[in-house]
Amino acid sequence: MNSNGMQFIIPVQAKAGSDQISVVQTKQDISYCFEKFPNLICRSISAQFINNALIAMFELTIYEGEVKLVQEKHYKLVSADQISENDLQNYRNYT
Repeated sequence: MNSNGMQFIIPVQAKAGSDQISVVQTKQDISYCFEKFPNLICRSISAQFINNALIAMFELTIYEGEVKLVQEKHYKLVSADQISENDLQNYRNYT
């Protein structure tokens, strides 16, 4: 639920290695959400591990029968000891 009280259902698919994000699975996930949770907003998320330290995350939707990209973000995965207190303080300023 967001700060306005809107409620969401979030199907997630994650792929690694040579596995690719599936358009068919995305359509099935979104269709299932609309059928089983018609009063919730569906925010379909797909994650693709690019390598051991990098992940791409996508929010997808269906528009005019086609799977469309809403947004894409990339994240570098690091161990906790690689993040300084200064980094954490700077991240807090972005919220």
